[in-house]
Amino acid sequence: MRFLIDFFPIALFVLAYKMADIYTATAVLMAATIVQTGLIYARDRKLQTLHKVTLLLVLVFGALTLFLQDERFIKWKPTVLYASMAIALAAALWIWKKNFLQILLGSQLNLPAPVWARLTIAWIAYFLFMAGINAYVAAYYSTEDWVNFKLWGYVFPVVFIVGQGLYIARFIKDDDDAVEKKP
Repeated sequence: MRFLIDFFPIALFVLAYKMADIYTATAVLMAATIVQTGLIYARDRKLQTLHKVTLLLVLVFGALTLFLQDERFIKWKPTVLYASMAIALAAALWIWKKNFLQILLGSQLNLPAPVWARLTIAWIAYFLFMAGINAYVAAYYSTEDWVNFKLWGYVFPVVFIVGQGLYIARFIKDDDDAVEKKP
């Protein structure tokens, strides 16, 4: 269900682009992101920082795209988002000595500190990769190609998240094992 909530603004964006143009698609993306944010809030009764930042960037870059009739703004929004996330995680980890992933997910996952550090570094690298690849496609390919990349580019987060799951699986202790080991 969560995947559908996360995916539907992009799917509607691509559909609107194919049926109309980049400006219609941008307006649809803005509306769909507002609905998506509302659904997440209705379900969780809170919004994480990533949801707030994404909504803000979609609305700001979308408004600039529509107002200035310049598609470059919406095409560069993902690069700004991914780069911002990489910078925030890196600054927290290496400057403020805080691990935001552990702070956000530590109540759900009990992992050793070095594993949290490696996960954070992997997320920083992933965000930089995604920022770079979006920037490359936005700069050197047509709008049609960029829109198609937005749809098919979903393979990157899926592969990354599956890889993260496989990596942390060996560090997660099974509750049944913990119960059996007690005297």
